[in-house]
Amino acid sequence: MKKRRRPFIREERVAPWLTVAVILGLWWTGAYFLGGDAEPVPPGLTAVGRDASWEAGAGALGAPGASGAAGAAGAAGATDLARRSAEGANAGPMVPVSGIDASSLRSSFDEVRGGTRRHEAMDILAPRGTPVVAAVSGRIAKLFTSAAGGLTIYQFDAEERFCYYYAHLDAYAPDLNEGETVHRGQILGYVGTTGNAPPNTPHLHFAIYRLGADKNWWEGEPIDPFDVLR
Repeated sequence: MKKRRRPFIREERVAPWLTVAVILGLWWTGAYFLGGDAEPVPPGLTAVGRDASWEAGAGALGAPGASGAAGAAGAAGATDLARRSAEGANAGPMVPVSGIDASSLRSSFDEVRGGTRRHEAMDILAPRGTPVVAAVSGRIAKLFTSAAGGLTIYQFDAEERFCYYYAHLDAYAPDLNEGETVHRGQILGYVGTTGNAPPNTPHLHFAIYRLGADKNWWEGEPIDPFDVLR
């Protein structure tokens, strides 16, 4: 009996690339025209109130648009984290989305969102429900829900020198609690679109901050995750 030839082989090979192109197109549309993406929001402040407080000099989250000394501090933080990563596989941060290789990442730290706000984070696209894992070992400082970030996690490293921020989560991992110690690579939650993320573009909004002396989970000097993870 002759085997039947599979029809549309060319279409089957092309379809995945078309899907990727459509997803990327939707993401860029959301990022630039909808002003999507979140940054940490202190308790009691909306995204608008937060930006207004920065402009007034309150610096609720460490003046993310600052230059000079602040920029130098951020660069020093990235260098320090990169050095720790090079010292050992368990020392430095890992890509916080399961199945994503560092070679596929791109920097969006200096991109403008919402018309005037610098992004100061990295967007990592992945299918909804993809596990979000701890970039480093350390303590869950805060589980927080905001209009901008949706379901978010603030995690300190073991030395409590840096804070790692995970936003737009679809859900937290079962039994994840504030104050508990998690390990590098442990599942914390799942990629989603909560908050102001474009609903058809699931991704993780990932940020890193150097903590101040007060160790407040909502403030610190921003560091480009791309310089740390690449």
